Amino acid sequence: MSNRGDRVLGLILLVLALAYGWGAQQWPEPFGGAEEVGPETFPTLLAIVLGLSSLYLMFKPDPDAEWPLGKTAAELGLAMVILVAYAFLLEPLGFIPATTMAVGALSWRMGAKLLPAFMTGLISAVVVFVIFNYGLSLSLPAGPLGAE
Repeated sequence: MSNRGDRVLGLILLVLALAYGWGAQQWPEPFGGAEEVGPETFPTLLAIVLGLSSLYLMFKPDPDAEWPLGKTAAELGLAMVILVAYAFLLEPLGFIPATTMAVGALSWRMGAKLLPAFMTGLISAVVVFVIFNYGLSLSLPAGPLGAE
């Protein structure tokens, strides 16, 4: 892959960032007026990071980037499968179990031992859940754990 490939990827990601950021702004204003941190804040921040990263790819491409082959390509494919599965399982399982499995599996595939990888996933999921649900009042799906 040449630096042209990095620039094309950067352009595609920039379009995705703009579309994602625009979509995040389409949430209706909550009843009773605007909040300081609303449901569009986090997606907007992600869109900004993606947009800046894509601009970096476009203006500072890697001169000798090569497409990964063999085992590396398979690991990247597995990571994509894990992330897609995470997106589908987030609502039915809830944030904590789905995030524990996704972060644990990705950490394990990056070289961590199995138990520490999943403990990292569990601790990360609980901390983020508490921050979002109780600190920022932005509810994350609780899944069966939140059913009464």
